Amino acid sequence: MASLAWLLIPLFAAIGAAIWGSWAARDRTQGDISELAGYARFREAMDRPDGARAGAAAHSATDSA
Repeated sequence: MASLAWLLIPLFAAIGAAIWGSWAARDRTQGDISELAGYARFREAMDRPDGARAGAAAHSATDSA
C-alpha cells in the first residue's frame, strides 16, 4: 500500500503541472484594452496644467471640513 502512495505522488504532481500549464498559457488579450484605456486616462491627467490639479485639491479639502 505504501508503494502505491509513492506512485500516486508523481501522478498527482503531473496532473497539477498540466493544470497549471494550461492556466498559465491561457489567452489574456481581453484585458489589454481596458488597461490601455486606463493608462491613457492617467497620461491625460498627468499632462494637465498644475492649476487644474490644485483647484481639484482645494475643492476636495473644503468638502472634508
